[in-house]
Amino acid sequence: MPSSRNTLARRIARDKYLLLLVLPCVLYYIVFKYVPIFGIVIAFKNYSLFKGVWASDWVGLRYFKMFIEGPDFWPIIRNTFLLGLYRLVFGFPAPIILALLLNEVRQAFFKRFVQTVSYLPHFISNVVVAGIAVMFLSPTTGLVNQIIGALGFDRITFMVEPSWFRTIYISTDIWQHIGWGTIIYLAALTAIDPVLYEAARIDGASRWRQLIHITLPGIVPAIMIILLLDIGKILEVGFEKVYLLATPVTYSTADIISTYVYRVGLSHGNYSLATAVDLFTGIISFLFVITANTISKKLSEHSIW
Repeated sequence: MPSSRNTLARRIARDKYLLLLVLPCVLYYIVFKYVPIFGIVIAFKNYSLFKGVWASDWVGLRYFKMFIEGPDFWPIIRNTFLLGLYRLVFGFPAPIILALLLNEVRQAFFKRFVQTVSYLPHFISNVVVAGIAVMFLSPTTGLVNQIIGALGFDRITFMVEPSWFRTIYISTDIWQHIGWGTIIYLAALTAIDPVLYEAARIDGASRWRQLIHITLPGIVPAIMIILLLDIGKILEVGFEKVYLLATPVTYSTADIISTYVYRVGLSHGNYSLATAVDLFTGIISFLFVITANTISKKLSEHSIW
């Protein structure tokens, strides 16, 4: 036992700077991810601020039934699922395509310039992104409507038409995160052995065949891991941007689980129902990850576990 303790102490002393670097991340997950798990119990109680968590009465699955049997259940689930699905279908391939295009660029300056420009929107606040979208899509002064008007078409009131909300959300999400998403794929591309490309060129393979038979198979493990994780986030559509872009007129397509939880929990004070809805979302997302991982394991050699 003393020897094992001495070995552990030596490892900690050796890697103390690396441990200090990872410490903020560990603290973040402990404080904001694991400690709040205690609050799950509120979903099974008729929570009262005056009684507290433990003194509140147990009600079992009452609030789960209230949500599932309520009139808002299917519209909210549909809107959340469609936004998550569209983000997966259109947003997931976008960083892969950009990474493959950048990998073919031979001018270092141009490549770095495109990488920098595409990364920057990721660091812009969702408030600013929503403001930019509203400004560009304004029916009077917006650039998009000015182009539409110059082409002789009627101007479109994008922000008050429900049919346009999902397009606006997905487009701004891709623009905001496409550059940041390429980092993983560009790192995976650097791990591919250059000898494979040299051998392919000697055999007369074109750039397209090198892409299909060398580049894509080389980054498939990274693609599968990111895909499995993104499938688990289908119902976890971000609250901030939806809340900022949505209006009461567009609630038929814009009202999702996170905005519903905010409205029910903070606006109406029904913390038990809000917790039950959020827990329900987490369970469904967990099942999505389990299912996707099982399918991936059967159809390919790549999986999370």
